[in-house]
Amino acid sequence: MGLKHSQPQLFPGDIVEYPRNRYFSHFGVYYGERDGVPYVAHLTGRDSDSKLLLFGRALRSEVKLDPLQLLGKKYKVNNMLDGTYPARDFHTVVKPAIDDLMGREVTFDILFHNSEHQATLLRYGVKKSAQIDKVYQHIMPAWKKPFTNNDL
Repeated sequence: MGLKHSQPQLFPGDIVEYPRNRYFSHFGVYYGERDGVPYVAHLTGRDSDSKLLLFGRALRSEVKLDPLQLLGKKYKVNNMLDGTYPARDFHTVVKPAIDDLMGREVTFDILFHNSEHQATLLRYGVKKSAQIDKVYQHIMPAWKKPFTNNDL
């Protein structure tokens, strides 16, 4: 009883997945509680004036720390690459990395960097997006021209 509405137990360093649409989710790293409030570190993206040579469009982003409830109640723990790479120690590696990233602006290309990459980078030290792999075959035809022409 009640399992349908229960939330998974989170541990600091866990990757939290928030479904956005049928193709992509938004990912964050559970930071732990501060003053009794659970927080998630996640990547926020917005348009940038910068243009990148191959991809044309860039995004400006930063890592933000937001209360778990602010991001929504529909989430699941999704520690991608579990068993493939050992998770890095949260208190000595991941937490200081999150603290260091907060407030810094990062400009990146729209295609190959996303919140899933950022979460796996923090947890495992590798940048890997399983979701990009799934949809890449559909994305690539639209990006073929910028790769072959030097118009940008």
